[in-house]
Amino acid sequence: MKKSKIIKVDYLARVEGEGALYIRYDEAGVDDVQLKIFEPPRFFEAFLRGRDYLEAPDITARICGICPVAYQMSAVHAIENALRITPANEIRELRRLLYCGEWIESHVLHIYMLHAPDFLGYDSAVAMAKDYPQIVQRGLQIKKIGNAIVSLIGGREIHPINVRVGGFYRAPTGSELQPLREELLKGRELAIASVHWVAKLPFPQFKRDAPFAYEFIALSHPDEYPMNEGRIISSTGLNINAQQYEEYFAEEHVSHSNALHSIIKGRKKDNDAYLVGPMARYNLNYERLSPLTKKVAEEIGFPRFCDNPFQSIIVRSLEVLYAFDEAIRIIDNYQRPEAPYLETQPTAATGYAVTEAPRGLLYHHYSMDDQGKISDAKIVAPTSQNQKTIENDLRYLIPHYMHLDEDKLRSMCEQAIRNYDPCISCATHFLKIHKEKKE
Repeated sequence: MKKSKIIKVDYLARVEGEGALYIRYDEAGVDDVQLKIFEPPRFFEAFLRGRDYLEAPDITARICGICPVAYQMSAVHAIENALRITPANEIRELRRLLYCGEWIESHVLHIYMLHAPDFLGYDSAVAMAKDYPQIVQRGLQIKKIGNAIVSLIGGREIHPINVRVGGFYRAPTGSELQPLREELLKGRELAIASVHWVAKLPFPQFKRDAPFAYEFIALSHPDEYPMNEGRIISSTGLNINAQQYEEYFAEEHVSHSNALHSIIKGRKKDNDAYLVGPMARYNLNYERLSPLTKKVAEEIGFPRFCDNPFQSIIVRSLEVLYAFDEAIRIIDNYQRPEAPYLETQPTAATGYAVTEAPRGLLYHHYSMDDQGKISDAKIVAPTSQNQKTIENDLRYLIPHYMHLDEDKLRSMCEQAIRNYDPCISCATHFLKIHKEKKE
């Protein structure tokens, strides 16, 4: 009789909520994988019901302390879609600049503090800093500049307060942006160095071949690398707008997790998962990257298509460089809007929006009455969209690494989870693991 082995992680530390990992496997393969997310329901969608539509950006920003801009941007776009208003291009560019700041600070936190220790064999960034102080210091410097963008445009570094439906409460002057531009020029050089450093990390070989290859899904825009706007496309030919999102995607409960699993409707159960985030954006939008970003990608020999999730750290580093390049472009062409925001009037309507949070697609859907009170809200975060794909990665990964001892196998599984930077839900380096044998 075959002996089953069980990898069991009771608690994932440093997460927004609680999570665990359970894997049962034997010599023939993996029988069961469960990424258990115990994060208690926080009922943000329920909180929004009955609230004024102007409150949506500030309420949703509290969903996440790492990517509040993403929630604010999705909220304002969805409300504006309901109101059928389109702010001036100067507002649009400011929003994009704000999003650049969040991409920088979020990606760099993941790259240097949460993921790099995996590749270099450290339990934490603190331990890594003892041997690589200059590397960690560079990461902190880059993140600080991202924070500065969010602070200047958003009003403060965490949970920005300057964002509103129709625009901003206040738009900066050109002279206020110039000191930031000088910091961005320095940051861009640091970002280039970061790409070259990350590209030299040791990457496990991992590839999911057909019929289990990834289905990449991201926004796509004809003129720019997607952040705030675009159509939803996939590597298999999907091309829809935000309003059609719920026609093609669904969330379902699974017994082992409080987090919902997102799936593509109409697919067989073993082929309904999909992947969002940097790797999907990169693969579907490579041509929209800035010339400098593509040049640096070529310098490190990185291909235009990446399907090894362990190399997603390289894609994130390239997106950091792109965000610096894009932020400099916006400042160089900046014109202060005549008015910081459009005046709006409540109306009974429904609106939809999808933006690209650092970790991937973020969907918002709101309905409101003629008094502007929100009657219905739906928010689908990147983590729930990737959770099933993360479990599948572990299912396909373990057969190639089950020869490793307990500690190394545990580390490999943790690293595979952290490839997705799932809202820091699995970003931990000191887990307890138990392996049991069953007859």
